Amino acid sequence: MDVRLTTEQQQLRDAAAKLADDLGPGSVQALADGERITRLDKQIQATGWRALRSDGASGVEVAIVAEEFGRGLVDTPFLGPVLADELARHAGADGQEATVAFGDRAIDARGCRRALILDETTVCAADLAGDRAGADLTRADSQLAAAVPVGEVSADVAGRWLALALATTSADLVGAARGAQVLAVDYAKIREQYGNPIGSYQAIAHLLAESQALIEGSISVLRHAAWAVDELDPADAIRAGRVAKIYCARAARTVCETAVQVHGGIGNTWDCLAHVYLRRALVSTELWPVKLEEIDIGLS
Repeated sequence: MDVRLTTEQQQLRDAAAKLADDLGPGSVQALADGERITRLDKQIQATGWRALRSDGASGVEVAIVAEEFGRGLVDTPFLGPVLADELARHAGADGQEATVAFGDRAIDARGCRRALILDETTVCAADLAGDRAGADLTRADSQLAAAVPVGEVSADVAGRWLALALATTSADLVGAARGAQVLAVDYAKIREQYGNPIGSYQAIAHLLAESQALIEGSISVLRHAAWAVDELDPADAIRAGRVAKIYCARAARTVCETAVQVHGGIGNTWDCLAHVYLRRALVSTELWPVKLEEIDIGLS
């Protein structure tokens, strides 16, 4: 495995990062900015990133975009549609305006008209039946109508799809951790106490250093899981994805909670963006969750 990104992958990352920086919500208030969201939706539609797998993108390239969107809290459907596109192209189903369902709800449902569901090797489709409140302020859920079968996929395809779902949700977690870390570091540079920036004190500096170490470890396991989607057999790819999901979920929660702590009292207010990162991380953790018992190595 070569952990280095190719020139094309670096360009993809830079493009996704620029979109996230330009059109992602820079504040909690911006989450309600309809004009910004309209521009963001149009830009995402124009890029074709929701159909990355149909266009021949690797698991690494899908994860690159998912990570940057998580970092920038990009609040337009991506994760659900890109996974629906992967199912649709293998099952011969209609993937237009589709997302995927997890459990009894469709995720990333805004602007979608139906959800695809993978039941072992059967792909089913269900119309969306109304919005459903969720903790994540950047992604909308929806209730489901009755599902009907629309196609079949092989066991190999089903396994790789699960590995992709684990890798992309792990990427979103890494992105959220990175975004929360930047938020905390920037605040530690400007917030002064006793005449000095709070980041100059060891109590804060050590917290931020520990968070950075967690992020670096998360990037490593994520890159392996994303690479494994296409390069290893499905069982090994799923295992790599499960390891990444556990590590990245625990790390992201710690980093996001640390960001709240670094902000002090303001970190517990609605106007501080730190809680939006934490909400997104907690919801991504619950999508295709993994227990330690499901992998054969010890993680603490």
